[in-house]
Amino acid sequence: MSVKAAFIFIAPDNDPEKHRAVIDSPVVELSVVGVKSYDEAEKVAQKLVAEGVTAIELCAGFGNEGTARITQAVNGKALVGAVRFDLHPAFDHQSGDELF
Repeated sequence: MSVKAAFIFIAPDNDPEKHRAVIDSPVVELSVVGVKSYDEAEKVAQKLVAEGVTAIELCAGFGNEGTARITQAVNGKALVGAVRFDLHPAFDHQSGDELF
């Protein structure tokens, strides 16, 4: 049985209904979902957990505040990890906390 995990990436104009994919490997079923705000990410994370996801990785666009918000949103029902850049190169070297 494979583990259900997710990767959430954040950028302006993402639509979680359009910007998503599922990669089904022998060990991990990975859902990849794009969101445009921390608020949207919280809702997506909760929905993923309801679908059985037990681990969520956040892209580097999530700052410390964003990562904390997703951790609180899943309320211990999934592990939350994050890729880290202090200043994200795709966001003109700003933290997601300044943008989202």
